[in-house]
Amino acid sequence: MRVLMTGATGFIGRGLTLRLLGAGHRVSAWVRDESRARSLLGPEVDLLCATASIQDQIDQANVVINLAGESVFAGRWTVSRKRAIVESRLGLTRQIVSAIAGSSSPPTVLISASAVGYYGDRGEEIVEDSAAPGNDFLANLCRDWEACALEAKKSGVRVFIPRIGIVLGAEEGALAKMALPFRLGVGGPIGSGRQYLAWIHLHDLIEVIFTAIDNVQMNGPMIAAAPDPVTSRQLAEAIGAVLNRPSVMPVPGRALRILLGEAAAVLLTGQRVRPRRLEQLGFAWRYPEIDSALADILKNHIPEIRRLDRSAGNPSLAADSKYLQSHRPRFVLSDKTRVEAPIEEVFQFFSKPQNLGLITPAALRFRILSTMPDQIRRGLEFEYTIQLGPIPLRWRTCIEEWQPSAWFADSQKSGPYKCWWHEHHFRSDAGATIMEDLVYYALPVSAAEALTNALLVAPLLKRIFAYRSQAMRLRFAGKRGSPGA
Repeated sequence: MRVLMTGATGFIGRGLTLRLLGAGHRVSAWVRDESRARSLLGPEVDLLCATASIQDQIDQANVVINLAGESVFAGRWTVSRKRAIVESRLGLTRQIVSAIAGSSSPPTVLISASAVGYYGDRGEEIVEDSAAPGNDFLANLCRDWEACALEAKKSGVRVFIPRIGIVLGAEEGALAKMALPFRLGVGGPIGSGRQYLAWIHLHDLIEVIFTAIDNVQMNGPMIAAAPDPVTSRQLAEAIGAVLNRPSVMPVPGRALRILLGEAAAVLLTGQRVRPRRLEQLGFAWRYPEIDSALADILKNHIPEIRRLDRSAGNPSLAADSKYLQSHRPRFVLSDKTRVEAPIEEVFQFFSKPQNLGLITPAALRFRILSTMPDQIRRGLEFEYTIQLGPIPLRWRTCIEEWQPSAWFADSQKSGPYKCWWHEHHFRSDAGATIMEDLVYYALPVSAAEALTNALLVAPLLKRIFAYRSQAMRLRFAGKRGSPGA
């Protein structure tokens, strides 16, 4: 099946791209920056420049998924900012619907995003799918956005509109920003802490959208949020418990209003939603409660990092390599991920370095600089860049060992580390694959090396590998979805 997607390079879009590719669908992404999109989405996605006509792509698509839109959290809502937020949603959706109307072979379904902000601030009222819209800026935006998408029904196309809650996932999205103050020991509820927050785990949201491709009962607007909404205070306590940090430092509502103006309402108001229509269809959330969702993201898939004993020798399988003899590691990261796919498929995915961008947090801005061959081999070297905040880093990697469907190792020839040796191991397990990563590394300076690693390097590496584990579970989630997936 051919899927045309807008917003594919965003937090939800990249996760959904992984899920669709893993299920064998062909994905075309309508993007503004082709170079950036290729780095983020990998080699399997067809890229379509947003300056070109969308009509031809609509004619070829079986499914259209519309996730694009300017962030509502990017600053104060000035007049020009509001205009950009509205136009990025309504303008593009109108283009899509117009192209569907003019298509000789329209898609079977249009899936167009919306948000629980449709309902406005509802206090403690339990809100179900059919509840009336609110009357604030976001509610009006969602109402008009949905109305644009529903026009496609006139062309005989099924239209599914997920009203999405706050999406929780590893390293990106709202949770990454929420968790930072907790990690620093200064986390707490926002404002009064009494406002309800509708939320959903990224994996569950992607399964909702994935299921809607084939399920004709998923028609019109539906709440896409977990059945366990929590207050801001309850969310803060849950994050603090998972991270073993205090959660008693509130963010004053007055300060947010001064800083964000009208946009502060997004954080200070909320909706106590009940996803009744999804429940009636038998959808089963993998993460229905906030504690299990946060544990999966922030705790269950965190790699272990330990310091190597200098006298113990090098435990690497390739300890006799010239690289490790001349570059002594000081720390080792170990991580295991089980993916539900045969070892040949998983190894094939990793045999293409171009896929690394798809499983790397977008904030790192991973980009390969070298021309890559079709076949990886031992001794291959290539260059790429990443970015840590404002600091760009150039990295040259060499494939040191290469044993197909078993393991391979790469080393840093030039880059930010004194030593970097990364082993990728693959083992079959009842039709699935156990991936194990072992990273042996040393920092460029020895002074305060242990402290620098503990405070800066190790936390960053843990989050990067946790994100990769999430991405791999999505990429190899299986060939078919179901209402209870």
